[in-house]
Amino acid sequence: MTTTETPASCSFCLKPYTDVRALVFGPGVYICDECVALSSQLIADRPVPDPTAPVAHVAPWEAETGLDSVLASLPRMARAKSQAEHVLTQYVRRARQLGASWAAVGGALGITRQSAWERFSKVE
Repeated sequence: MTTTETPASCSFCLKPYTDVRALVFGPGVYICDECVALSSQLIADRPVPDPTAPVAHVAPWEAETGLDSVLASLPRMARAKSQAEHVLTQYVRRARQLGASWAAVGGALGITRQSAWERFSKVE
């Protein structure tokens, strides 16, 4: 493992890649085969919604009713943020290797050239 790599783990259950059969990578997140299977089962078992009923959208943190469950979620959220930040940094590093200017990196991220340089220049 090089210094630019970090052990990937499932963003949902936090199992490291070494403890699962497969780990699928998305934009800054990972999901293991076990969480994919669970998600597929939950979707398959979901009742067909009434198309005339209003749709309620509740943010995951709003659905939590107990302090203990909210606190238990914090390490997962911090790990997901850390993984996403690592992946973003590696993409910026690769963009720079391929010749992108700091202005181009900043533009792609919706920030100024100076902000991009301050945040990512230490990765070069």
